Amino acid sequence: MRIIGNIPHPFVKVTVFAMEMRYSVKFEMGQMEQTYKIRESDEIKGIEDISRLIDDELIDECIEQFTAMRKIMERGFQRFATPQENSKA
Repeated sequence: MRIIGNIPHPFVKVTVFAMEMRYSVKFEMGQMEQTYKIRESDEIKGIEDISRLIDDELIDECIEQFTAMRKIMERGFQRFATPQENSKA
């Protein structure tokens, strides 16, 4: 897999990879990431097409997912930090 480009955005790092007739688009925000795999096709043939696909609306939806992911992790840490009663066998 090799990096074929980046899509600039002020809040999200977007990296595009290519490997064997498919692309992976990785979105990173803080310590979280999302990756979407896209098959090469007649419509998607390179970084220019991927850049058109990854528009502001798609990135906004990814940011919403990051927000949901952060909430899930925060709830996990809250449960982790809450003392649990040891079950007695």
